Amino acid sequence: MKWFDMPPVYLIAALALAWLQARIAPFGLSFGADRGWYWADLLGGLMIGGGVLLLALAVMEMRRKRTTIVPHRDADALVDTGVFSRSRNPIYLGDALILTGAILWMDAVLALVLVPVFVWIIERRFILPEENRLRRKFHTAFVKYTQNTRRWI
Repeated sequence: MKWFDMPPVYLIAALALAWLQARIAPFGLSFGADRGWYWADLLGGLMIGGGVLLLALAVMEMRRKRTTIVPHRDADALVDTGVFSRSRNPIYLGDALILTGAILWMDAVLALVLVPVFVWIIERRFILPEENRLRRKFHTAFVKYTQNTRRWI
């Protein structure tokens, strides 16, 4: 059952809820696509692309440092280079960008509430435990990293 407790599962669930809201219960709300305003499609596409790029860069950096990308495992190295020099959690930031972009692209206005809920779940369920493990393993290096790099952006 541990495979279920992974960030991509939460992202897929949030995307499915957004899709359902857009298709089943739009309540006549729109970002303007019904009036020919396609800014949400463009912005949504850019956010999805940016999120995927951020994910790819983060995974490549973690592979380069030869550490795990699995949230519940202990890291073999403290990754503080590349995109990790700007955000301590670029993978989760990428997930949030993908979710927000998909909501805009799907025209799921009411599903925007899922973004802060998703961020809250990811922070409580994954980020805080990961940071505790990193703090225990890398001590001063991790504390210095947290002082120089924000959790999100």
